[in-house]
Amino acid sequence: MKKIIMVAIITAAFWNNTVVAQKKESSPTIQVAIDLNVVKDDKVMVTVIPPTFISNEIVYHMPKIVPGTYSSDDYGKYIDDFKAYDKKGNEITTTKLDVNSWNITAVKTLAKVTYWVNDTFDTEKGQGFGTEDIFSPAGVNISESKNFMLNNHMFVGYFENSKDITHRVTVMHPADLFGATSLIDTDASTTKDVFEVARYNDFLDNPIMYSKPDSVTFNVDGMEILFSVYSPNGVHNAKTLSGDLEKTMRAQKKFLGVINSNKKYTVLLYLSEMDKADAKGFGALEHNTSTTVVFPEMMPAAALGEQLKDVVSHEFFHIVTPLSIHSKEIHNFDFNAPKMSKHLWMYEGVTEYFANLFQVNQGLIDESDFYERMAGKIDHAATLNDTMPFTLMSANVLDKPYKDQYLNVYEKGALIGMCIDIIIREKSNGERGILDLMKKLSAEYGSKKPFNDEELFDKIVKLTYPEVGEFLTTYVSGTTPIPYATYFAKTGVTQAKTLVPSNPFLKGQSPYVTINQATKEILVIPNSELNDFMNGLGLKGGDTILAINDKSYNLDNIYDLIMESQNWKVDDAISLKIKRSGSDKEEVINGKVKLSMEESEGYQFTDTSKLKLKEAWLKG
Repeated sequence: MKKIIMVAIITAAFWNNTVVAQKKESSPTIQVAIDLNVVKDDKVMVTVIPPTFISNEIVYHMPKIVPGTYSSDDYGKYIDDFKAYDKKGNEITTTKLDVNSWNITAVKTLAKVTYWVNDTFDTEKGQGFGTEDIFSPAGVNISESKNFMLNNHMFVGYFENSKDITHRVTVMHPADLFGATSLIDTDASTTKDVFEVARYNDFLDNPIMYSKPDSVTFNVDGMEILFSVYSPNGVHNAKTLSGDLEKTMRAQKKFLGVINSNKKYTVLLYLSEMDKADAKGFGALEHNTSTTVVFPEMMPAAALGEQLKDVVSHEFFHIVTPLSIHSKEIHNFDFNAPKMSKHLWMYEGVTEYFANLFQVNQGLIDESDFYERMAGKIDHAATLNDTMPFTLMSANVLDKPYKDQYLNVYEKGALIGMCIDIIIREKSNGERGILDLMKKLSAEYGSKKPFNDEELFDKIVKLTYPEVGEFLTTYVSGTTPIPYATYFAKTGVTQAKTLVPSNPFLKGQSPYVTINQATKEILVIPNSELNDFMNGLGLKGGDTILAINDKSYNLDNIYDLIMESQNWKVDDAISLKIKRSGSDKEEVINGKVKLSMEESEGYQFTDTSKLKLKEAWLKG
């Protein structure tokens, strides 16, 4: 209690000085203090000092929704003990209008408002999108002296009609915690960070993660990348995970070329302890110059690296759209009465398409992998409403029944991008594609000039071909399902049954191995029909697998083994340390990888007369 009182006195003195300094400024400024040194019941205090108001009353709002989440989350419900004070320290009457809004009277004497912000990670139930849970990458973690995940829309609200005023935000924090963010700290102190932004939206667009320093910085074609990791038990670290991330982001920048001019980009990775009250909504949320990512800490390094590569790939491509190309609904986003744009097919769909296309374009995956990914999206899209106009779903995505179709933005949305890409490639003899279209749209609009929702299709036609307009009218704003095989065929790719290698330890969802519960050792299932991998190495039912290629495996890292085996190729050299059934003697088997092949529905290149167009599509 003494500590809280002392900090309150110091904070009051600091803010009294700030008020005096503010009066000397020529332009109005909203000042905010977030105090991470005092944690009370998993809450921290926020203090907001307003500019001078001439009205008799004002409303302070917390956002109902923020861009990129596509769900109404009512962040005001995580605010406690909202109070307003005059210059003498007397409390001013406030009235809670709804879950996100407070009316303040006697505004001409208003000196500050204060409130406490709750943790969200420790209340999550893991029920997924559209439930009461806040999507973890948009949420808050408050772990005293260890970690603070600041998604700023949950800490700072806005006074009505004051979002375009300069905001100066001071974060007081323990000296041993580093605040990773794309914002620029203008204070040299180790216990205080000061950030200044031109408007409210800019602060919300820059999350901050405070934790003990574990970060890597690298430069990609003039863009500084900061990768910061919080792993509560030290299972993972930024240095180990950064290799694949750096390789991926270099490939993305090379793919994009000059379309992006960001000078700094930050990736914040929070790793959750699944066995405790902690984050359960895994994935990522994009921002203009950063991405917040949440995954389980228990994930093996190989699997975490793959997941990180895929989600960051998607989020990074959002620098193209909607961050560089967007409608007025997004540019002038209303945090409490949002009007949604019709063009999620572009914001999310084209972004997801780029996240896959760049990988085959830059040689990170091969053609068959790319076709397999697109075939998977066709299968997933088929489980959703294929006749609901995409523009209608997008404009109404916050409400049922449209919100139930939201996940189709990553499936059919990406396929829409693919089909438009193929049309442009075909009509331009392979010289241009959808990336060229996005570059032209970016040059036409850019981050500060939004387009009118109703005019986008006409603009796209002017920059491409009438056939693109026909596709948009028929398949994006219309109700007709897309005949994907027709568009694949334009590049010489046709539907066919293909043979794909099966996992050495799985047959579909059925494993060839089990666990000895007493020893945690991995056993080949006794009395079972084995596959080519096991037969080729002479394994038998009941054998214990101790190590492969000098790496030990057991129950604790069997998921590692399953994921790593996905990268094995036929005839790769391999070494197994085993114990035969009924024996304690260890022996080593040396041999080559043999993989069983399974028949799968998919796509493959068959028409060599279309080779040039196919190469332009995937490699141009």
